[in-house]
Amino acid sequence: MKIVDLEAYLCHFPLPAPFYPSWIPGVPSMNNSLLLVRLMTDEGIDGYTASVAFLSELKGAPDLLKVFLVERDPFKVEDFVRVFRSARAVGVRAWFMDVALWDIIGKAAGQPIYRLMGGYRDRVKAYASTGELREPARRVEDALALVEKGFKAIKLRIRSADPREDIAVVEAVRGAVGPDIDIMVDANQAWPIHGFADYPSWDLKRAMTMVKELDRLGVAWLEEPLGMHEYDALTTLTQSTPLNISGGEMNADLGEFRELIGRRCYDIIQPDVTLSCGLQNGKKIAGMAEAAGIVLNPHTWTNGIGFAANLQLMGAIPNCTYCEYPIEYPGWVPEARDAMLSQPFEIDEEGFVPLPEGPGLGIEVDMEKVRAHGERVA
Repeated sequence: MKIVDLEAYLCHFPLPAPFYPSWIPGVPSMNNSLLLVRLMTDEGIDGYTASVAFLSELKGAPDLLKVFLVERDPFKVEDFVRVFRSARAVGVRAWFMDVALWDIIGKAAGQPIYRLMGGYRDRVKAYASTGELREPARRVEDALALVEKGFKAIKLRIRSADPREDIAVVEAVRGAVGPDIDIMVDANQAWPIHGFADYPSWDLKRAMTMVKELDRLGVAWLEEPLGMHEYDALTTLTQSTPLNISGGEMNADLGEFRELIGRRCYDIIQPDVTLSCGLQNGKKIAGMAEAAGIVLNPHTWTNGIGFAANLQLMGAIPNCTYCEYPIEYPGWVPEARDAMLSQPFEIDEEGFVPLPEGPGLGIEVDMEKVRAHGERVA
């Protein structure tokens, strides 16, 4: 089998309401923006993938990707690991293309990817991952609505200038949902985006103060409390507290995760196969983490295809405890997150996300919607 061509669309799927992401203060999102790629083979089997986009910065990426992909065997994924490293060196973060390769492999084998990679579980417990900074009263209302929908865990964003405001939000939600709902918090300090609005920065001292308060409130983990390459400070923080510390969504490739795991920077690592490593290296990272007694709960806040790809890794490995389910009403809803799919991912009655049983990613891409909301760029 050979890859013969690719088709790519830069898509902007409109959100039902503006979304104000904690990680880009001052820049409301009006669309779910992404580069969608269909990889075509000489045997008529197509593989799909997508990369999160900001504006139009990825328009030229498909032409460069073609140089690295066409006329190669999609089954030789290890060869592509080196290829994707080369692509990064000339300007494209190409790990997301690994997902299309595995989609092809799964379809050729007639099996979902997670079964080919280990087949450990067929569903994963979900946590509702919110995305905005909100006042305590509003966040309590949100949390109760999410519990009503069946979620057993909720992640909150905390990144206020005054740490007392962050603690007030967590205290209010804990008081409202009770002790049986897991609460996670994300400080979004690993890769701050400056230039639009104030972005309060944490140092080790502030992080140490926060973990004491969060541990008192029974928080399950604190995510991204420090910069993504502050290895020494992260190790100091993680070893100083019983509270789980997590992160890693924008760290890249095996070398950085070897550092994170070897130095025990985190109790929970959170690579994203479309941003950090691909599925092939994601499985290797999971093995390194398992050997060190570290949990791997992938980051999924990209789009429906990215969610599907990370879900396949979750199904393949034993050391995953939770599936991040991005949701923030009224703007970031499942129908908008998964707008490029024929149907959105949902949780079951017990609060789990079932693994798709179809071959490859197990999803159906709605090309009619893709063409309606996308510009063909290759």
